[in-house]
Amino acid sequence: MNPQKTYTVDEAQKMLENYCAYQERCHKEVKEKLREMKMIPEAVDKIIVHLIQNNYLNEERFAKAFVRGKFRIKKWGKNRLVRELKFREISKYSIESALKEINDEDYYKTLDELVEKRIQQVKETNSYKKKKKVADYLLYRGWESHLVYEKINASIK
Repeated sequence: MNPQKTYTVDEAQKMLENYCAYQERCHKEVKEKLREMKMIPEAVDKIIVHLIQNNYLNEERFAKAFVRGKFRIKKWGKNRLVRELKFREISKYSIESALKEINDEDYYKTLDELVEKRIQQVKETNSYKKKKKVADYLLYRGWESHLVYEKINASIK
């Protein structure tokens, strides 16, 4: 994308169709992309409406794909997922709908696996320090504190 080039609404619309077809995008990413292209606000609104009407842009679909991906690949907890979606200006309804994509059984199983793996990695003899290091790691990844402490206290004596 050339910063000096100006785009017609049709050219920009085509580019954004491809941008959204490549992977799920949120409204915020699309607006930023259009701003980078130096599009005027009226054109931005027109293009976004077109993308929504033609199903290139769908906030709820983006939120669900985001949650599934980040949970499965990065093993993020619900707190981190919610924080990241809010940062992307996703609606409360879409966030709640997306969190339902995570099966409770898989969620607890993943937490168990993360706790066990991290306990093996932390080379600390003092059990309090070890608990803190494992807890910090999990809290940073967005796991709920009550679940983290419950698991750690059961795993580390």
